[in-house]
Amino acid sequence: MNAVRNAPAAALIVLALACARTDSPDPAPAGNGGQVVTQPVVDLACQPSANMPVEGRQSPYDSVTVSAADQAFRVCYGRPAAQGRQIFGGLVPYGSLWRTGANEATILHLPFEADIAGLRVPPGSYSLYTVPQESGEWELIINRSISQWGHPSSYTDEVRSQELGRATIRTERMDQSVELFTIRGESVQGGADLLLEWDRTRARVPVRVVAG
Repeated sequence: MNAVRNAPAAALIVLALACARTDSPDPAPAGNGGQVVTQPVVDLACQPSANMPVEGRQSPYDSVTVSAADQAFRVCYGRPAAQGRQIFGGLVPYGSLWRTGANEATILHLPFEADIAGLRVPPGSYSLYTVPQESGEWELIINRSISQWGHPSSYTDEVRSQELGRATIRTERMDQSVELFTIRGESVQGGADLLLEWDRTRARVPVRVVAG
């Protein structure tokens, strides 16, 4: 009998506890292994064309990882050789679109927002082109399309429509000649300068990390 009398009281206690719960709905699981992602995840891996084996290329396929403040970005590109030829104004005509390397388009993998030569560039992967000029002021082109072959004939209207923007960069003459086209980084306050060097010409692309 005591058990029967106590049953309603026990039920009331259980009901009161249930009503007292203030649990909110379970939050949506965070992406990227439970971490809070504030920037898009950008794959820094180079992806050479499957149509041309990397081994044995006349213009080696290479990459450089550049530190910029507390960040890092990567550039993947082909490295043609001078071989005694006149480069700018010869092999690479002035006023013409250049893939800024050899074979594939040169690709920038940028995992943070940056100011590149005055262009605001969100995190992502981009193809880089230049238009060398005899005056020493080159045009830099940043394009969202990264699947096209690097030759100017592959820079179709469809590819052109995906340009993020164009900017002017300056060049300087070097004392020593560089045989293999080289892209490297030079650390500066707030980011890095991306240096494009071939023969006796160096083009400087300022890359600055955008805070926040």
